[in-house]
Amino acid sequence: MIFTLVNDEKEKELAQKRFINKRITICTVILLVILFGFVTKLFLWQVVEGEEYRKVADSSTAYTVTTDATRGEILDCNGIGLAVNRTGYRIVLDKLFIDPEKLNDTILSLVSLMERNGEEWIDILPISVNLNGYSFITDEQDEIKTLKSEDYLNLKNSDNAEYCIALLCERYGIEGMDDRRALRNLLSVRYNMERTLYSNTNPYIFAQDVSSDMVAIVSENMQSVTGVEIQTYLSRYNPSGMLAPHIVGALGKINQEEYEAKQKEGKDYGFNDYIGKFGIELAYEDQLKGAGGEKIVQKNAEGNVTKVVRSEDAKPGNTLYLTLDSKLQAVANKELQAQVKAAKAAGKIEAGYRGSGYGEDCETGAAVMLDVRDFSVLAAASYPTYNLNRYSDYGKYYVRLSTDKTAPMYNRAFIGSFAPGSVFKPAVAVAALEEGIINADTRITCTKYYDYYPTNPVACMGTHGSITLNTALEKSCNYYFAETGRRLGINTMYLYAEKFGLGSKTGLEVSESTGFLAGRDSKTWTDGNTVQAAIGQSDNAFTPVQLATYVATIANNGTRLKTHIVKEIRDYERKKTVYKYNTEKPEVESTAGVSRANLKRVQNAMRSVASSPMGTAYSVFGNYKVSIAAKTGTAENAGSDHTVFICYAPFDKPEVAVAVVLEHGAHGKYSMSVAKALLDEYFKDKKG
Repeated sequence: MIFTLVNDEKEKELAQKRFINKRITICTVILLVILFGFVTKLFLWQVVEGEEYRKVADSSTAYTVTTDATRGEILDCNGIGLAVNRTGYRIVLDKLFIDPEKLNDTILSLVSLMERNGEEWIDILPISVNLNGYSFITDEQDEIKTLKSEDYLNLKNSDNAEYCIALLCERYGIEGMDDRRALRNLLSVRYNMERTLYSNTNPYIFAQDVSSDMVAIVSENMQSVTGVEIQTYLSRYNPSGMLAPHIVGALGKINQEEYEAKQKEGKDYGFNDYIGKFGIELAYEDQLKGAGGEKIVQKNAEGNVTKVVRSEDAKPGNTLYLTLDSKLQAVANKELQAQVKAAKAAGKIEAGYRGSGYGEDCETGAAVMLDVRDFSVLAAASYPTYNLNRYSDYGKYYVRLSTDKTAPMYNRAFIGSFAPGSVFKPAVAVAALEEGIINADTRITCTKYYDYYPTNPVACMGTHGSITLNTALEKSCNYYFAETGRRLGINTMYLYAEKFGLGSKTGLEVSESTGFLAGRDSKTWTDGNTVQAAIGQSDNAFTPVQLATYVATIANNGTRLKTHIVKEIRDYERKKTVYKYNTEKPEVESTAGVSRANLKRVQNAMRSVASSPMGTAYSVFGNYKVSIAAKTGTAENAGSDHTVFICYAPFDKPEVAVAVVLEHGAHGKYSMSVAKALLDEYFKDKKG
């Protein structure tokens, strides 16, 4: 019985092995059949039918053509457009469809149509036509250099325009044209086609921002010409072009250096693309640009497009919300202009009978307002300003701006560094109190002229007698702070100044200067320089946004937050949030490490500057509806003194901080008036 069971088990095991072996054999046969089929098919394709397939491949070519991405927009904190998109028209030459033998005639016809109707086309050839022939355009040296470079004509600096024209004709195979102007225009287009890599996959933009009337004219006159297209596109527009040009920034045609840099980064850019050149447009280029689409077009051996194989839509860029408030920004711009002109006019009158140095040279200024609760930039104005809608890389308006002695394109609010004058004194006061150099009751007797260091004497605006810290800040006594600075020493002084953000970048997302902190950044130093530094002179030089950050830090009890100007990033449709600044937990840059009691003493003294009849800001803010803490300053310079003003409000529960600088403003009332106008607008519908 036992033997029978064992035999049955062995029989089952053998049967199972035979079944498995059979399945393996069947699978192997199937795989061999499939493999044989592939080999046979490859043989047929490559050997038997190879010539036929080669003919098919030779008779058609596929090209990938990219399409523009919609650029994200830039808005203020309330969603008001600062840089938006609007539909425009452009004329494009598409090599996929154009007859190469008719290219020159097509170009000449388009140029003629445009010029007869007063429309501009893209013309970058730095050569003009005159009675004597051809000559270089003198104010286009960069373009002349590019034309003569190894990449193009490979000429010497001494080679003239006539020779350039001759070489361009040879380069593009143009012969027998007697009309010099027409020849010059044709060469300009052909040269720019080469520069922008005109090809089957890269159509040439002949003209941008074409009027609707011109669209109709071109459509009517060029309807029988293939390869000329009227395209709609989204162009950049600044609804309020003069509101915040230094911050918003501008776009420009991508240059060779930028193109190569983007290629190294693996970014999708073409030679016809526009790119952010400065401001938010540059700082947030990756967020704003979006991704281009593409279409694959098949063209046969005769040059005719047979079909569009595949098309992929472009993806728009994201929309940025800034912390700027357009209403506050407009007030800052308007009041800066008004007070600069007022200071200049009054200075001219005063200089007429007193000599120079009374504000007659005041032409520029800047103002910044921050939200103390998170250090967001509510307004940042630089005067004079300019219009972004008229700005372009090669336009006459740009040339005028770049040669203006007042430098309208210079962002004085973020880049300009100015001696702070007496607004530096609160930092010295905090440092001296914390180090125990003085206390709230320490008295120093002001005799008007401080000459502890005979080589660095300090003159005071008055003879204040024996005074304490509160009175010294209230009356802005130079003597008191010169002596306090001497006792404190320059190293300790600048270490505390650093904690309040002076001489340091504030954290802005756009370009800003570091400023210059006396002692720390000075190449040479003597003890006598210290007393000058203590009253905000010597080598001290700070940006208005640093001064606003500094006073906001005082208002924030010594905690310096990251100053920022981007509030939120959303998708193009403004539905999905990509990034949002956390106002509940703002980013901390540093803490001053100063006791609350010592800070309170300085804050109270700054309150007296505005509220006490003897305070230097009382004339403007003595009866102001909102309680403020402030400090005035004048800084000696070549020409009239700069006037500087910082403040925060309300005093008991700070919401905003302001810094104003008027270059050569001479009298403090003008810078104070700018701050007052900003506070008026901010507190217009609020209780102080």
